[in-house]
Amino acid sequence: MWQLSGEYSDGKTAEPEVKAKMSKSMYGYVRDAWKRPADSGVKKLLWERMQVWRRQGAVVRLERPTRIDRARTLGYKAKQGIIVVRASIRRGGRRKSRYIRGRRTNRMGMRKATPGKNLQSIAEERAADRYPNMEVLNSYWVGQDGKSMYFEVILVDRCSPSVLADKNLAWVANTRGRVYRGKTSAGRKGRGQHNRGTGTEKCRPSIRSHKNQGK
Repeated sequence: MWQLSGEYSDGKTAEPEVKAKMSKSMYGYVRDAWKRPADSGVKKLLWERMQVWRRQGAVVRLERPTRIDRARTLGYKAKQGIIVVRASIRRGGRRKSRYIRGRRTNRMGMRKATPGKNLQSIAEERAADRYPNMEVLNSYWVGQDGKSMYFEVILVDRCSPSVLADKNLAWVANTRGRVYRGKTSAGRKGRGQHNRGTGTEKCRPSIRSHKNQGK
């Protein structure tokens, strides 16, 4: 019989219970490696790969995802009708060249000109432009250097039989242009839809409905 003091009725000490710890999956190890790139060797691997990425085009189709853990989390499946492309987009603001005509420095309008969308959303739209018969499912970050940021975009074919037979992806057939309407995760984040409660009153139903006071 167990006692509250941790002893048996005969005076012997009760041993504490040991809970079995679940083993980590392969995706968990990959995720930990990307969280600590300097310790896991991912940083050196990216440095080597980006030398090749810089010489390639703005939108490049890939055979398989670079970050399999992140791709699977966002809905990727290795099946017909689903592809992954890598899109590169330049970093930083949209600084303009200095005007030739005279004006005050304060009225130049050269600096502090930033796009209304985040760079990840712009990369998704460029990938959708390259493949008009597909819908953007989601995207994730894979690297950046001094000039560019690189994202991998998951695209789904709306008319593929294997996609239509998948109960988790069949809804894509009924959507058109979700990336252009800010329906992806990156698009919803840029519209302020990832947060709720105090401080987000100007973000719903949309930022424009509140005269852009939500950003």
